[in-house]
This record gives sequence, structure tokens and C-alpha cells, in this order.
Amino acid sequence: MATFGFIGTGNMGGAIARAVCRRIPSDQVFLANRTPEKAKILAEELDCRVTDNDAVAENADFIFLGVKPQYMADLLEDISPILEARQSRFILVSMAAALTIPDLRERGCGNFPVIRIMPNTPSAVGEGVVFYTCDGVTKVEEKVFLDAMSGAGRLVPLEDHLMDAGSAVAGCGPAFACLFMEAIADGGVICGLSRPMAMECAAQMLVGIGKLYLETGKHPGQLKDEVCSPGGATIEGIRTLEENGFRGAAIDAVVAAWKKSSKMK
Repeated sequence: MATFGFIGTGNMGGAIARAVCRRIPSDQVFLANRTPEKAKILAEELDCRVTDNDAVAENADFIFLGVKPQYMADLLEDISPILEARQSRFILVSMAAALTIPDLRERGCGNFPVIRIMPNTPSAVGEGVVFYTCDGVTKVEEKVFLDAMSGAGRLVPLEDHLMDAGSAVAGCGPAFACLFMEAIADGGVICGLSRPMAMECAAQMLVGIGKLYLETGKHPGQLKDEVCSPGGATIEGIRTLEENGFRGAAIDAVVAAWKKSSKMK
């Protein structure tokens, strides 16, 4: 059975480790982090093993590189001698924003097989979107990877040059959605709901409408219209959102995130 090692167990690395542990025996998962205590806490939660960067580089079949783009070159420089000395095959899995596969190769990946992924934090509860693209990876290896990652949510193949665009929607989107969720909960509190009740209702509403779209395939405009009765409360709320530039602001947020991501190399 393939082994999975994580170098970096921050928010995103931790989310993916949790997802992998839903599908892979925990004794096949290894965690390393610059702050060992953080890896230890996650390992206790998941019942998997704590180790260090060198051990992950030496032993794991899939090596997840969960560091920020500006630290990738230093990490690869540190572990490359170990990777080059390996006799067994391995695959590097990068989740660094903005770094394309050519960028990764320039920073020290060389000719090693690479999978680039762009996950998001809902992967921690099995409801994420994980974009991925492979280079130098066999179909059998890709299947092993996808099976192990299936606990993260939806795995979507995406061309390398579109990863920043996908991340601006699905990677940054949870923060945008949380802002919206908090705002409409604030509105509920103004109208008399308790804070816990307002937050629970707002969160479930977002889960529900997302699932309704995915299961029916109805256009969001149609789903909106099905809620808007003539002269009713919903269409009045829609009018207010439109007057305040809601859709334009949401579009601008995605474009701004995409532009920023492209500059983070």
C-alpha cells in the first residue's frame, strides 16, 4: 500500500491529511512540520505518525509539499539530495499557490514526477474542491492518488495554467462565503434571532443551496427565481443587494484574488 508523507501541516496541509486519513490506514500517513508540536497535535487527532522532512523525503511514496511559495526553493534544496538518492519511485505533490509545474521544476523538482493540487479548506470535512494536474505520473499512480484523495471531496482535473483561476473561485471562495454567511447572520440578529440560531441557519442555507444546485443542475438564476414571489420579501432583498453592487463586488473579489495569486511566485 502506498504511503503518504506531509511536509507542512498548516491549515491546508492539515485539511488534506485529514482527508487522506479517511481513505488510507493512519499508519501509512506521516507528518512533518517546522513546528513539531503542530504536527504532533494533528498526529494525535488522526492517529498517524510524526517524523521529519528528511524521513518523509526518504520513505513516502507521495510527498506533499505544504509550504508557502516563497519557501519552496529552500525546501527542495534541502531534500533534493535525499530524493536523488532514492531507489524507489515517489511522487511530489505541491499545493503551493501560484507555482506552476515549470516553476516547481525551476525551484528544484528537476525531472521528478509531480502532481500539482489546489485544494480548499472544506476538504477537511470531505466537501472540498481539489483541482489537480499531473506531470510524469502514470495512470495507475494517478488512480492511487485519486482514490486516496477522494475523502477530500470533488477532484477536478484542470490545466496547469488555469490553477490560479480555479483557486480564486474555490480556494478563496470559502473566505468570501464566510463573509457573506456572517453578514446575513448579522442581519438575522438585527431582526431578533439569537446569534447561534442565525449562524446555524445561514450555514445550513449555504450547504443546502449548494447541494441543490449540484444535484439538479439548475442555473443559479432559475433557483433564485423559484424563491422570488411577485411583490415578495425575497425579491425586495435581491433589489437591495443589486443596489449595493453585490454581484459586481463578488466578481471583483475573484478577479483580485486571481491577479494576486499570479504574482505570488
